[in-house]
Amino acid sequence: MPEPQTTLERSLAGGAAQSPLANAPRDAAADRPARRSFPKRLPAYTRSLLHVQVPVVVTLAAKKQPIGQILELGPGSIIHFDKPCEDMLDLSVGDCRIAQGEAVKVGDKFGLRVTSLILPEERFQPVKSSGE
Repeated sequence: MPEPQTTLERSLAGGAAQSPLANAPRDAAADRPARRSFPKRLPAYTRSLLHVQVPVVVTLAAKKQPIGQILELGPGSIIHFDKPCEDMLDLSVGDCRIAQGEAVKVGDKFGLRVTSLILPEERFQPVKSSGE
């Protein structure tokens, strides 16, 4: 029997994506990286790239502060952000923001329910003819 596909595998295969929390870990053993079979239509060298691990970061808020204020931080310090609590959180892979979502509780851990994907901007380069 084939193993269930991850959201990434379904999107690569053209299937409908589910919430990432649908496959949320149920126990400590689920925290280990799972071995999955990827779509067979991709060449072997491409499928091996799907195993590369990259940093995934959820950003609550961001702010620039003078170094003097940062040096004054200590236990109990509070940093105030201009972002309202109801605003969506950003999900980044590497340095690229790819989605937005809302904070959720998964057992006794923090999770993110993805509500929207951020598509990369298409950049078109003008093609110059050799006669110009």
